[in-house]
Amino acid sequence: MATNPMVVGDDVNKEPVAPFHLNFTPNFQAWLARHDVGLAFSTYAAGKVVMIGRGRTGQYAVSERTFDMAMAIASTDDGFMLSMRHSVWRFANSLVPGQIHEGWDRLYLPRQAHVTGAVDVHDLAIDRKERLLAVATGYNCIASLDMRGSFNPIWRPPFIDRIVGEDRCHLNGFCLENGMPAFVTIIGTSNTRGGWREHRAAGGLVMDVRTNKPVCEGLSMPHSPRLYRDKLWVLEAGTGWFGYVDRSTSKFVQVSWCPGFVRGLRFVGDYAIIGISKPRNKVFEGLPLDQELATRGVEPVCGVYIVNINTGEIEHRIDITGSVAELYDVITLPGSFSPLLVGLQGDEIKKFVFLGPDTSGKK
Repeated sequence: MATNPMVVGDDVNKEPVAPFHLNFTPNFQAWLARHDVGLAFSTYAAGKVVMIGRGRTGQYAVSERTFDMAMAIASTDDGFMLSMRHSVWRFANSLVPGQIHEGWDRLYLPRQAHVTGAVDVHDLAIDRKERLLAVATGYNCIASLDMRGSFNPIWRPPFIDRIVGEDRCHLNGFCLENGMPAFVTIIGTSNTRGGWREHRAAGGLVMDVRTNKPVCEGLSMPHSPRLYRDKLWVLEAGTGWFGYVDRSTSKFVQVSWCPGFVRGLRFVGDYAIIGISKPRNKVFEGLPLDQELATRGVEPVCGVYIVNINTGEIEHRIDITGSVAELYDVITLPGSFSPLLVGLQGDEIKKFVFLGPDTSGKK
């Protein structure tokens, strides 16, 4: 990490129980400045959300908070949504444009929660109807989240016969086109509890939810489908490849290989931002990634890679060491050089009180 970085976190002012370290490649700060963004990622098993900005004085600005099984992150107009073990939370920036709070230019506070129960939310998006949509992986469906229930199923794969609390196919990701659900990633076409595990090596597919037809098959644990610049991008986590689906041939086109289990994908300019994890348990064993790592003679890593989508070159990296070995999702924080995240633990949150529009004196 940069010398004397600006750091705030749940464990920063005490002896950390499980420390982790961020190591940036040279000129990454300049890349953040050139694209005028900050980054955030969730760590899932370690239960962290980490925000990174280029800072104002040549030093990185980092804030991290602890959450119970932090997973999917989706940007909103004023902040982001975050899925946790039993709920989805909305975080909003409470600073007005140009306002700086103790050196931070964004102050993300928790504002609302939707309690889902244990449905295993893996991906989030807000559609053109302003509905919050989620992949409820434990129930094999895309759902909307509102006050009518824990979740409202709006689509399930045609081979799933009913909505039931069994992770049958490991539906794990989706993306929108023209503001509506378009494509999903599925590990395997199973209609039995846990049956997807038998399809991990080569039974994955990308499906068009509008036609209920696959657009690409034979993938190894596909994740994070994203439409960007008229291409359908996908991470093939079971091989380590980042690429896109050629919809004219239904083939997966490999663009760049990363040394780990790839999951979590966003874009800015000519670049893909990719989360990479170390394989952690039996779910990750016996995949083509094992042979790919052995053939290349490299060890798996945990980090965030910045890949040029035109050349496939990995131009920048954040290497993560220590207690964090697995990432889940990533987002960009446009226009932010110093983002501060306030969590749900401890007493810090009680000191932040921001007034909304005051109409108390009007008659």
